[in-house]
Amino acid sequence: MEAIQNINLTSLLDTLISLAAAFVLGGLIGFERQYRQRTAGLRTNVLVAVGAALFVDLANRLHGHDGAVHVMAYVVSGIGFLGAGVIMREEGNVRGLNTAATLWGSAAVGAAAGADLIVEAVLGALFVLAANTLLRPIVNTINRKPLDVESVEGVHPRFHGHLREGRCRAMRSVHVEAKEVQCGVQARCG
Repeated sequence: MEAIQNINLTSLLDTLISLAAAFVLGGLIGFERQYRQRTAGLRTNVLVAVGAALFVDLANRLHGHDGAVHVMAYVVSGIGFLGAGVIMREEGNVRGLNTAATLWGSAAVGAAAGADLIVEAVLGALFVLAANTLLRPIVNTINRKPLDVESVEGVHPRFHGHLREGRCRAMRSVHVEAKEVQCGVQARCG
């Protein structure tokens, strides 16, 4: 009978609005990730946002704002574990950092929606989307520029301590490979 007594239409409507906002905003973030065929796509981002919203909303309902704040802290650390699961290391490259950060952002958007901060949730979703879409061309431009060889510094462990500050200035090629940075017989370091 307690379940029937706990039904409060005003509170239920508030929860519905929070979950709907989390679903839509998590869906927008997830759609962008799904379109780019990333590991965590539409469903994952929606589930993260809705889960965070539900936990925060329930804590807010049961224990007020203090309870919601405590649950938000647990959401942040819990999503950290989920994000760690999507980070992979292969052939010296780390992949999945952006996906993990996006999941973290989706959780924050959901937590804001669950705390009845719908405008803040919308702003958060817009900034996550902006980071994943508007910054992509800038990152691609930066990544395509060749390294300025004179500014490249390298210290090979074998020569550590024998080089003055480990600066290599002899290489002038546009494409710097790891073998050239080692400051061995091929380059004179001073």
